[in-house]
Amino acid sequence: MDFVQPIRDRDKIQEMKNELLKLGYRNYMLFNLGINTGLRVSDILNLRVIDVKDKTHILIKEQKTGKTKRFLINSNLKIDLDRYINNMEDYEYLFASKKGYNTPITRVQAYRILNQAATKCKLKEVGTHTMRKTFGYFHYKQYKDVAILQDIFNHSAPSVTLRYIGITDDIKDKTIENFYL
Repeated sequence: MDFVQPIRDRDKIQEMKNELLKLGYRNYMLFNLGINTGLRVSDILNLRVIDVKDKTHILIKEQKTGKTKRFLINSNLKIDLDRYINNMEDYEYLFASKKGYNTPITRVQAYRILNQAATKCKLKEVGTHTMRKTFGYFHYKQYKDVAILQDIFNHSAPSVTLRYIGITDDIKDKTIENFYL
């Protein structure tokens, strides 16, 4: 997979949501959960209804790090999740595959879903990590607190977090934009 970017434009995020809704509510909710939690796609895909139903927090053991993570389900996301899981059974995966019995979609399928919508929205450098990076990018823009974002992402240093969410690239681009000898 190539290096992916966050979606830096709120209008493009809305465009992505609209395109994903056309592909199905499951696909919309995958993106919506991803950009509003910053969880890795591998952790999102393993979530079941019971993990979010009547809960205030998502509690997971991160697949990549093995660390336990507790993440608030804010009121807006709660409304979306409750609507989505309304007729689902507790044991069902949130993002169930249409193939096979009670299995989640694969990471590759999630990538295909996101890229199909991204192509329609004329977005490039989109992958499954785009959701996590988009969360981080807008969280940083709103709160300007790299330390809390570093903790949310379990990164080793603030510089890693800033590079990951594309802020370092933005700063470099800005310095070079008006530099000409």
